[in-house]
Amino acid sequence: MRRDLADVRLADRVFAPHYAAPMPRTLSVPVDLRLSAAADSEVLANLAAGDVFEVLELAGSHAWGVAPGAGLVGYIPASALADPQ
Repeated sequence: MRRDLADVRLADRVFAPHYAAPMPRTLSVPVDLRLSAAADSEVLANLAAGDVFEVLELAGSHAWGVAPGAGLVGYIPASALADPQ
């Protein structure tokens, strides 16, 4: 979760001003999951093409959400998301 937004699945455990339902998407290319949207921020995990990423927010050129395979939350470039099926 962030201070302003949390996964709706956490609503019974954390307070946030806004909640979002995850939108599962597939990654079209390998990508780094980062701590923040900044290109030089800490890399939390390397995600592979074909991995699922649960988008909680699309803002500008980045997506914030959950990488369930890695069990982590972070930012990826929105361009790495495959078109929805």
